[in-house]
Amino acid sequence: MSEHLRIGLALGSGGTRGFAHIGVLQVLEEAGIEIEAIAGSSMGGLIASIYATGAPIERMEQLAVHLPLKRWVDVTVPKLGLVAGQRFHELVKLLTKSMDFADTQIPLAVVATDIEMGERVVLTSGAIHDAVRASIAIPGIFVPHRVNGRLLVDGGVIERVPVQAARDLGADFIVAVDVGLFERLPPVKNAWDVIVQTMDIMEREVFRHRILHADFVVRPKLDLMSSISFTGVQQAIEAGRQAMRQALPELLAKLQTKRGVI
Repeated sequence: MSEHLRIGLALGSGGTRGFAHIGVLQVLEEAGIEIEAIAGSSMGGLIASIYATGAPIERMEQLAVHLPLKRWVDVTVPKLGLVAGQRFHELVKLLTKSMDFADTQIPLAVVATDIEMGERVVLTSGAIHDAVRASIAIPGIFVPHRVNGRLLVDGGVIERVPVQAARDLGADFIVAVDVGLFERLPPVKNAWDVIVQTMDIMEREVFRHRILHADFVVRPKLDLMSSISFTGVQQAIEAGRQAMRQALPELLAKLQTKRGVI
């Protein structure tokens, strides 16, 4: 009987809250848990992509904390979105080393939404930066991005935490990281907050019906943290570390049980 278990990771959308994924990844590495497939939606897609290209966790944390995100926001005359996204696209291209999906160290999938067809789109080939640029395109804020002839927006519209996408990469056991859990959202201060928090509420309702497909779920505590805040990155990373450390004994026990039956 083989004891090898292919562990997959599904990293969810959540804007700035998604930096918690870095803390989760760090604890999994420290515990010696090898990730053999990784899928991400929106910010989860960005973190998954950087990790899959071989970036060290420590370097990812340094970049997240010190990168002046505001400088990469190019506000445009509203048509299809408030932010053109060209600067951010260049940043993603840099962070993912201009790699294609075929070049990654870990099998990778990035989830987006076809805004014209209303369909979930799982990207597993071509340029990673194009897939991520599409997946982070919050409707109404970022201009949609066209990939393979399809006009794409934020993957969280249809699949906030891409559990099935990770399983389709060949993983036997899926650890899902949900950074969108909240009891109360931050106060609404502007039109951006209205758009983003409407998305947060909608995604939460959709995800309730899909979380059952995950083998294990980690939910960092990020109450009242805005998904479009330019502050609190370090706190989000630490919340990810704390949540994963707390969940680690249960995860290890489940992995041991699963290995015993395959």
